[in-house]
Amino acid sequence: MNFKNLLLVFGLLFSLSCKAPMDVFKIEGKNVNINDSLQSNAGIDNFIKPYRENITKDLDSVLGYSVDTYSKADGDLNTAIGNFMADVIYEEADPVFFKRTGEHIDFVLMNHGGIRSIISKGPISKRTAFELMPFENSIVVAKLPGANVKEMLDYLAKAKRAHPISKLKIVLDKDGNVVESTVNQAPIDFNKTYYIATNDYLITGGDGMDFFKGSEEVIVLDYKIRNALIDYFMKTDTINPVADDRFIQLKD
Repeated sequence: MNFKNLLLVFGLLFSLSCKAPMDVFKIEGKNVNINDSLQSNAGIDNFIKPYRENITKDLDSVLGYSVDTYSKADGDLNTAIGNFMADVIYEEADPVFFKRTGEHIDFVLMNHGGIRSIISKGPISKRTAFELMPFENSIVVAKLPGANVKEMLDYLAKAKRAHPISKLKIVLDKDGNVVESTVNQAPIDFNKTYYIATNDYLITGGDGMDFFKGSEEVIVLDYKIRNALIDYFMKTDTINPVADDRFIQLKD
């Protein structure tokens, strides 16, 4: 057999092999609902029991006391629970930021929807912090130009929602226009830049806060909001936050 015929034979065999039937497997799946009908496994339960008990004990250890029950539904423009969370973030995050940068946080802005629970009257524990902030959101600091701070004020005036703020004061007239805005009791200078503590969700424009996209710099503190709450609870015997005049609208 010459070389040409040999190539023809190999070509014929290759074409036949390509047409050979392939094995086909059928894969099926089904949803299994996790409910009371599933029986527990005693071996697994016994293995995780000490870990569960230890975690529960740690979460429920009393750290402090709340003099009342606080909800984010308690006010229109600012609430006791929102003021509390923003003030805690300022108090706990500012020393971390100063140590990193030599600068201080000017003010705090969080989002109303980020408060995920009430604070109930009575004992406060680590579980309280997990209920308030079940997500893994962390504190970041935006270096925001004055022009973007102006956009922020316009956003808050239009939203008329109790987004938690600290060290910032906003007064609206009866028509909803900003007539006063101060940071640490000083009028906002729109030619300056300000360091604003917020969270890693809002910094990317979450909740429509697109003004944060104009940040000149974002400093990541590697500090979760939940951990800031726990740190505050651990050094505070009693909390008694109030709604105040940090964000109000004039009637006349």
